[in-house]
Amino acid sequence: MSLSDPIADMLTRIRNALRNGSKEVNIRASNICEGIAAVLKEEGYIKGYDRIDDGKQGVLRIGLKYDINGDGIIRQIDRVSKPGRRIYSGVEDLPIVMNGMGIAVVSTSKGVMSDGKCRRQKHGGEILCTVC
Repeated sequence: MSLSDPIADMLTRIRNALRNGSKEVNIRASNICEGIAAVLKEEGYIKGYDRIDDGKQGVLRIGLKYDINGDGIIRQIDRVSKPGRRIYSGVEDLPIVMNGMGIAVVSTSKGVMSDGKCRRQKHGGEILCTVC
């Protein structure tokens, strides 16, 4: 089965797992999905992730975080740039998600990073998704 948008699949699986109250979720591994998972871990939205080799493409196992009340730390996760319409932004035009309470995940020439890191390093790129 071919998957035309692995990022949208990853975000949907995370969204569904948070609604179910699952502790972890398995996602098809790819370099871009691993980069997004690394940014989410660095920003404190997930517990962590592991890349598991299954002899084929591999699997990313992502550990999800919940607050004291059992609600997911990730309240909203949305795809911005899509295969049919790519959204690029310079460093000065990067979106501010929820007045700085959320992050935008950006794919740059230096790798996948959060919008705050992009501003510090003065890099623009493709806005993959927003998380808050």
